Amino acid sequence: MANPKANPFNSSCPSQEILALIGGKWSMLVLCILSDGPVRTGELARRAGGISQKMLTQTLRELTRHGIVHRRDYGTVPPRVDYSLTPLGESLSGLVRQIENWVESNYPRMSRAARSYDAGAPA
Repeated sequence: MANPKANPFNSSCPSQEILALIGGKWSMLVLCILSDGPVRTGELARRAGGISQKMLTQTLRELTRHGIVHRRDYGTVPPRVDYSLTPLGESLSGLVRQIENWVESNYPRMSRAARSYDAGAPA
């Protein structure tokens, strides 16, 4: 049986889970970091400032589960594991990088608009 077409606007469609995963703050940051090449867990945690170990592990596990990230365990002592993007993840990271660039370019305008709104003035 063929897979049904995804419809993220339908609340009962499982594609909403994918949208939530890839649209999450930590997933987006991890994808941006991994777009530069393979990274070990500790380096991911340092570069994604503010992420807890639990949230990093959970995010990496879900991205790996959905075929976006590849986990490589070297089987050494001490343990060495790194993460990289799969081809599917690379196709997604390009879009995420565009969002990152948009945020960086538009942050000052959006910040001013928020301050104006909070002060009661029209944007």
